[in-house]
Amino acid sequence: MNSSRIICACRMQIPKILAPASSSSPRFLQPLRNLQRGSIYKTEEAKKVKYFVVHKYIEYLKNYDKYMAKSIPVKIYRVFSEGLKLFISDLKDYFSVIQIIHSRRKPLSSLNRKELELYHQMPKDMRKLAPVLVIAALPIIPYVFFPLAYMFPKHFLTSHFWSLQERSKYSEDFLRKRLLHNKPVFRHLQSQINFMKVNCHPLFIPWTNILGMLGSGSHPSPEMILECKDLFQDEPYHLYYLSRNHIKHLVGIHDIHRGWFRRTRLADRATILIEMDKAIMREGGVHNLPIDALRNACLIRGLNPMNMKSEDMIKWLNSWIQISSEVDRESLSLLLHVPILLGYNQPTNWLLIYPPKQ
Repeated sequence: MNSSRIICACRMQIPKILAPASSSSPRFLQPLRNLQRGSIYKTEEAKKVKYFVVHKYIEYLKNYDKYMAKSIPVKIYRVFSEGLKLFISDLKDYFSVIQIIHSRRKPLSSLNRKELELYHQMPKDMRKLAPVLVIAALPIIPYVFFPLAYMFPKHFLTSHFWSLQERSKYSEDFLRKRLLHNKPVFRHLQSQINFMKVNCHPLFIPWTNILGMLGSGSHPSPEMILECKDLFQDEPYHLYYLSRNHIKHLVGIHDIHRGWFRRTRLADRATILIEMDKAIMREGGVHNLPIDALRNACLIRGLNPMNMKSEDMIKWLNSWIQISSEVDRESLSLLLHVPILLGYNQPTNWLLIYPPKQ
């Protein structure tokens, strides 16, 4: 076997496997999952840094409301004051969640659905708002910067500062950006078909059927998807074997910032999604979700809920949870691709990407 063919496509250091010269076994039959992989999960040091950053963030905001009152017009101050109160409230709740997980050593499964959604969303909100809060604290700057942020809330502020109409519009805008990564990821999935054919992979036919359905405008059933679960546990679709470009677009689909350790953060995102799904089931199932929570759950998972019937959203989420309930630590990549496998041809998603011409 040519050892160069089993080097991880993602430029991470994975040991080469040298098979005996007489070996003719296709490479997917090798025990790749037993390789001595580096961890793609967060270390304790990283968790401590996260805890420290959130604590300092809260300290920084303690007297920020008084500072704003002196620096900006009354009309703008009201918007920022109310938004800041909501943000600080969520930040304190997020800090409590981190304490539960990191200080008390409790698992994510100890959190309820709302706490998990906060754990999912707040890091993004903190990153987005931090530059605004720091820059606006500089001398003279607030007289210009606060009005600027007020005029362009989508770009400078978080949902805590938005009106109901803005929340609806901006959530669609942000989802549209995520959905633009669907097609490149689908193309990457298709690109591995030849590898499977050459190696006579036993899942070649069922997987080809799934991709054919997606290409012709329909979706596979959860049962069909789970039949191909092994493809995401080793080559070609485990996180370690995905190309850099494939990872880049997966990061875009799941709205993760494009910094370092993308595979680590994708694995973390999949883990959080699994725990969210478990929390939904612990709290009575999808059909018991309030309508706003139902729509938000769809948005998080890459489905546009606008103009969808409640029963259609419930059916889609139940299909998602049917798959996520079978995903384990080694098959996290499968869940990361479910937005494609279950959502690629959803009419509401296509309308968002390709709105009808006026």
